[in-house]
Amino acid sequence: MVRSVARGSVRAVALPMLLLVASASAALAQSADLVLCDRIAADPADPDKPANVKGVAEIAAGDVETAIKYCRTAAAGSRRAMYALGRAYAANRQPADALAAFRKAAAKGSTSAMVELGVAYATGAGVAKDEAQARQLFATAAEAGNPRGISNLAALGGSASSDPAKTRALLAKGAETNAEAQYQLGLLLAEGVGGPKDEAQARALFEKAAAQGHPGALERMGAFAQAGRGGPQDSAAAKGF
Repeated sequence: MVRSVARGSVRAVALPMLLLVASASAALAQSADLVLCDRIAADPADPDKPANVKGVAEIAAGDVETAIKYCRTAAAGSRRAMYALGRAYAANRQPADALAAFRKAAAKGSTSAMVELGVAYATGAGVAKDEAQARQLFATAAEAGNPRGISNLAALGGSASSDPAKTRALLAKGAETNAEAQYQLGLLLAEGVGGPKDEAQARALFEKAAAQGHPGALERMGAFAQAGRGGPQDSAAAKGF
């Protein structure tokens, strides 16, 4: 015997199914928006960027409006897209909107957005200049391993930090390849700021940075060679720096 199903039961079953379908459709739409946002506005240096996304150093002028459209939609569920939206606004010369997007992305943990905000505070672009705030943003990004956070923190100068020991540790992360980080870490080591003094290591760092053409490191390396600090005195070598 086949039993009939009450209409109320049909509605009770059908409603969740409809909600699931609607939810899945919304997720697919958002995913498509994120794919398009990534394609034309992703930052190639963003640590949040998936490996299969190439990214663009600069958003093409013809893609800016499209980037704003798709990244704005995708940003509801993606900090990466929110950061890309900030890039798109910046490319479209909408600095206030760009900063707002960067703030939202940074609040969600985007280290690339933190770096952009740090640059704004360091230069006073669209906000009151605040080096302490810039340093904090760069330091937070650097602690998470963001290379630009490390290099920008270095550019502000490690010796001026309220916590030179912490800054020294962060600069050490970037000193393998970054000339500015090598130079700034060398300064701290040379004077014993934030930790033990080590002129030999400072000299080695100045030499690395000088080899990359860093002007401050070239000057320091010459002075160290001339005075015999951190190694043998070498007046001839000093003239080469």
